[in-house]
Amino acid sequence: MDRASPFARFGREFAESRTALVALIVVLLMIGLALAAPLVAPQDPYDLANLPLMDARRPPGYVGSGGYTHWLGTDAQGRDLLSAILYGLRISLQMGLVAGAIALTLGAALGITAAYLGGRWEAFIMRVVDLQLAFPAILLALVISAMLGQGKLQLIAALAAAQYAYFARTAHGAASAERGKDYVEAAFSTPLPASRVVWRHILPNCLPPLIVVATVQVASAIALEATLSFLGVGLPVTEPSLGMLISNGFQYMLSGRYWISIYPGIALIILIVAINLVGDQIRDQVNPRLKR
Repeated sequence: MDRASPFARFGREFAESRTALVALIVVLLMIGLALAAPLVAPQDPYDLANLPLMDARRPPGYVGSGGYTHWLGTDAQGRDLLSAILYGLRISLQMGLVAGAIALTLGAALGITAAYLGGRWEAFIMRVVDLQLAFPAILLALVISAMLGQGKLQLIAALAAAQYAYFARTAHGAASAERGKDYVEAAFSTPLPASRVVWRHILPNCLPPLIVVATVQVASAIALEATLSFLGVGLPVTEPSLGMLISNGFQYMLSGRYWISIYPGIALIILIVAINLVGDQIRDQVNPRLKR
């Protein structure tokens, strides 16, 4: 008989997938590098006053005026690309995680509340959610970002507003399935407050599908942030996210200075693909019907 805890069994089953395990290691490594960016990056890309313009657009391996080697080259502002990518990872992860957490909280609250209230309130809330789902997330994020302006708080608000509907639809479906089960009906028949039954009994059983959606939506939020920054409606130029770095080098692609866009793009692709692979494995484990 297996006496291991559920978390231990989950971790053991997760480790059986070599692809998911490697993806998780990559995600953790990139998070660690992003957190340690001020310690390991050879340059502070935010310090615009100290960026040497004479080192601008230098190829990988160039030894700059600062005395250190630019292993990935420099961009048009003289930023060391390796340093800019490490700091850009911090911003991309921060935007994705914070926006995902806000969207998860708002969407789960709306979906579970709609399932509990039922009737006209449920129909009204879910029709609003369905209406939002009819539009592409990039379109909504683009419009909201253009209205709110540039800045971290504005961008987080735009990303959360564009993504909460996915969590609301998932939470509503899971809560509606739990609402009709015997243990919930028994809990409602006791003197317990309805809010306690909803948040202490229904919500915990809705978390597995929400966690799966959260993993996917974090990757989606990172991609959305990069897209908005690339289009010039995301973060300001003083905070070079990965999308901003790609945008800065796009105009030099045809002149042979490929590294300015290519290397940040590779870092962004690796991060998004790794997060999605981890999310796919979690989905397979949470839903027995999808287990291989």
